[in-house]
Amino acid sequence: MSIEQLRDDILVATLPNVVFDGWSLQALRDGTQMAGHQPSDLLRAFPGGVTDAVEHFAEWTDRQMLDRLEAQSLAEMKVRDRIALAVRTYFEVLAPHREAKRRQLSYLALPQNVGLGLKLLYRTVDAMWFAAGDASTDYNHYTKRALLATVVSSSTFYWLDDQSEAQVETRSFIDRRLADVMAVGKATSAVGKIGAVLTHFPNPLRFARQMRQRSSGAQAGNATIHMAENI
Repeated sequence: MSIEQLRDDILVATLPNVVFDGWSLQALRDGTQMAGHQPSDLLRAFPGGVTDAVEHFAEWTDRQMLDRLEAQSLAEMKVRDRIALAVRTYFEVLAPHREAKRRQLSYLALPQNVGLGLKLLYRTVDAMWFAAGDASTDYNHYTKRALLATVVSSSTFYWLDDQSEAQVETRSFIDRRLADVMAVGKATSAVGKIGAVLTHFPNPLRFARQMRQRSSGAQAGNATIHMAENI
C-alpha cells in the first residue's frame, strides 16, 4: 500500500469521528483502527499529527473534485461554465462531510494555522483553474486565482448553513459571486493593474476572524449569509 493510499484509508475512516471529536488525535486513532491499520501506521501516514491530516483532507477533496471533472465534457463548455461546474463539484464532494469541513475551518481559524488555511485555499482554486484548462503564466495566472478564491471562500460559509434541497441556494450564490468577480476581472484587465484584483483577495486577518465566528456558532442563519456576502 502506498503512503497516499494509507492516508486516504485513515482519512476516510476518520471523517465520521470528526463530527464528535473534532480534528484530534483521538479521532485519528479511532479512524486508524476502524480502517484496519496498526497504531504505528498513523504516525507513518501523518507524522505531523492533526495538521497533516487536515491538510490531507483538503488535498483529498481536490483530488476527488478533479476525478469527477475528468468525467465531464469540459472542452465543450465556456470557461465560466467550467469554473462554475468545478466549484459546484467541490461542494458535492464535501456534501457527505459538511461537519468535518466545518471543524476544519475551526482548526484553520487558529492564529498559528491561518497561513495554512490560505495555502489550502490557493491550492483548491489552482486545481479548479487547471481543470478549466487555464494555461496563463503572466499576472493573469494570479489574478484569476485571487478572484476565484473570493468565490470559494464566501461560498463555503454560505454552503455550511444552506438547508435548501440539494443546496440549490448555494448554486445560485456561486453564480452570483462568479458574475461579480467576472465583472471585476474584466475591469481590471482593461486597466491592467493587479492591485485592483488584490483588493478582492481574502484578507488573512478578516478571513481568520470570520472563520472563528462561523465555527464557534456566533453567526447563524441569515447572519452567516450576510457574512459570506462580505468576504
